[in-house]
Amino acid sequence: MELSCKSEYALLALLELAAHYSSGEPLQIRQIAAEQNIPDRYLEQLLAVLRRANLVRSQRGARGGYLLAREPWKITLLEVVNCIEGIDTHDAELTREPKSVEGMVIREVWHEAGQAAYAVLQKYTLQDIAEKRDSRRQLDFMYYI
Repeated sequence: MELSCKSEYALLALLELAAHYSSGEPLQIRQIAAEQNIPDRYLEQLLAVLRRANLVRSQRGARGGYLLAREPWKITLLEVVNCIEGIDTHDAELTREPKSVEGMVIREVWHEAGQAAYAVLQKYTLQDIAEKRDSRRQLDFMYYI
């Protein structure tokens, strides 16, 4: 399973929103785009998809922008990837029958790999990756002193 550019940008944007969650202040698209180096137009489309999935909410007006719709510890990476990629856990089940024993074995292993990936994505939340990012930044800072 490979992380698409689309999913990576969505996760970066959500991480930026998670970093500002406690302030309660919305972030504008240009702020998120500048901080995470994401093209504005592309980010606008991603945020629209995330809004329809109730992962973010928008606030209109001069001080408007985007906020997380829920607490960062309640949004799993699986929800984000499912929203952006349109993946469902039931899609891992292929409908056509394998033509050989080898095909059946390959399908079983592929299914197991998919289940493991889903389990990992379900395990981590935005809060978890924000904490990992913060601890990595702290280590990098300590390294350069």
